[in-house]
Amino acid sequence: MTGAGADAERQVVPVDVRYAAFARERLAAMPPPADPAAFDLAYHLLQLSYLLVTDLENRVHRPRGLTLPGFRLMFKLWLLGPTQPVRLAELSVMSRSAVTNAVNTLERGGLVERRSMPEDRRAVVVALTPAGEAAVREAFCEQTLREREWFDSLDDAERAELTRLLIRLLHHRPADIGP
Repeated sequence: MTGAGADAERQVVPVDVRYAAFARERLAAMPPPADPAAFDLAYHLLQLSYLLVTDLENRVHRPRGLTLPGFRLMFKLWLLGPTQPVRLAELSVMSRSAVTNAVNTLERGGLVERRSMPEDRRAVVVALTPAGEAAVREAFCEQTLREREWFDSLDDAERAELTRLLIRLLHHRPADIGP
């Protein structure tokens, strides 16, 4: 599809720019600590995050019986191989209990399995099953195509700069936010 039809199809949910401008204007009239610029950045970043997560969940993962967090865990296992749950939690910025719940669900679906570690039988790693590897490969291909659609309005230099800025924010987050 090309032209206006493609543009309309790309708009999953339009961002309410009028609300953001209204809120920023109201905040500008307030005394400190009101910070209209910080609000503007956080508001738009959150809107993008919510829309992107919802879109990937609805278009790519839910039709496959997955969730985005489940896919993220499977993707890490695909890249890393068998991994301890605590490491998956660290890499995914998820609590251990959230990882355990996701692994339980994926295990019931036959997509991952727990294995004892040979050097310490009490310790376990999580690994993809053959069905899990096939599922993550398929979902990865479709998610990659969808991500391209999301970011095709940016050229390569803009993508690199936005990525650099997001990484900088992640590295300089508030001190009380964990790894």
